[in-house]
Amino acid sequence: METKLIETFSPSRLRIDNDSKRHAGPATDSHFRLIIVADAFDGQNRVQRQRQVYACLAEELAGPVHALQMKCLTQAEYETAGGDVTLKAPPCGGGHRRP
Repeated sequence: METKLIETFSPSRLRIDNDSKRHAGPATDSHFRLIIVADAFDGQNRVQRQRQVYACLAEELAGPVHALQMKCLTQAEYETAGGDVTLKAPPCGGGHRRP
């Protein structure tokens, strides 16, 4: 995923968190959080940006990746936020509850 995102968007910032361990079942590398900052998103709304990321990662989303939470920003938006950009892992009735 990282290589594809870098090649497609040339991001100034990229963070990928693997949250798979927080979910039930045997799946690994299946749940991710993504923060990407790229000039490629200039002039696009949130939906257009996410569609671009989905298109870039279509192969992964058709196979091992079950869930992808993302925040796609321009460099100006990132700077306006003072670099304080986070995504909280959603609650899940999954792996973190196992004995």
